[in-house]
Amino acid sequence: MLIWRKKLETWSKPALTATSITIVAVVGWMDYLTGYQLFFFIFYLLAVFLAVWYVNSFAGVLISALSVASWVSSDYAAGKHYTDYFTPAWNALIMFAFYLVVVVLMAKLRELQRGLEGRVRLRTAELTKEIHERMRLQKELLETGEREQQRIGRDLHDGLCQHLTGTAFAGHALSRKLADRSLPETTDANRLVELVEQAIELTRTLARGLHPVEMHAGRLTDCFEELAANARERLKVDCEFECGSLSGQPDANVANHLYRIAQEAITNAVRHGKAQHVAVRLTGGPDGLVLTIADDGVGLPENARNGNGMGLRIMAYRADMMGGTFNAERQSVRGTRLTCTVPSGNRRREDHDKEN
Repeated sequence: MLIWRKKLETWSKPALTATSITIVAVVGWMDYLTGYQLFFFIFYLLAVFLAVWYVNSFAGVLISALSVASWVSSDYAAGKHYTDYFTPAWNALIMFAFYLVVVVLMAKLRELQRGLEGRVRLRTAELTKEIHERMRLQKELLETGEREQQRIGRDLHDGLCQHLTGTAFAGHALSRKLADRSLPETTDANRLVELVEQAIELTRTLARGLHPVEMHAGRLTDCFEELAANARERLKVDCEFECGSLSGQPDANVANHLYRIAQEAITNAVRHGKAQHVAVRLTGGPDGLVLTIADDGVGLPENARNGNGMGLRIMAYRADMMGGTFNAERQSVRGTRLTCTVPSGNRRREDHDKEN
């Protein structure tokens, strides 16, 4: 039924009017063939409905009049006779009045339905616009956070690191002067220089964590290996990275999102899951990349399992921005396994073309 409705909506009004007249003629011919004993007025309603619903009310009135005329004419042609003219006229008037009531009711129903469809379309457009706006704001917030992290990373690397490096050089110079005079404070000066150099290395590590992709010119796997090393050093967790076969390197946007997902997952595993071991694995093929982070912690907390965990929502949103999927599940023994699957660039373009 729905298929026929869609087809009829594509027809022109003259074609629909002609179809209604044809239906009246066919029903009138059947009415004539079956004789005047059988009542066929109900079948004329199909033509009336078609005219009112798909053309307009005036067409419905016109088809109603033709239906009455066809009914009366077929009965006369079939041999029905009246003793006066009032009886057929009265019957025709009653039948026409009945059809007019149907026309009014159908027109009102059509108006209500089209008004409802219009409101549904309007509300759908508003919801679609609201969803797009919310997604745009989420993307903008995420990008703003990324830019801010990158700015802080650059400031740490180009500003604080350079300042600490200058301080280390000054400390070296002071240490040499104290050593030339054989003063006992030379040891303290050397210790101070060591602390400054440790601060430089720590600052560089923090800068690379905040801004890894552009500041680290190597491959994505090198960034993940350094991330695992930093986790072992800073978070005191046994973190290992394993890389399977990769067919080429992803673009900078995908690489950055994958790095951030792994970074967030490792941090959550240690802080919330109390994990002692975290395994990060990156594999790839013609269809795309698969990033897996598994730990031996206490597992997903209750709020995270209900979808209320902020970290999981951010990771899932990053996966969605890459056109991929994200899944978090509790392992059979203990711990959590996070999986992010990202299709290849060609697959993402094909999916985007299909959506559009």
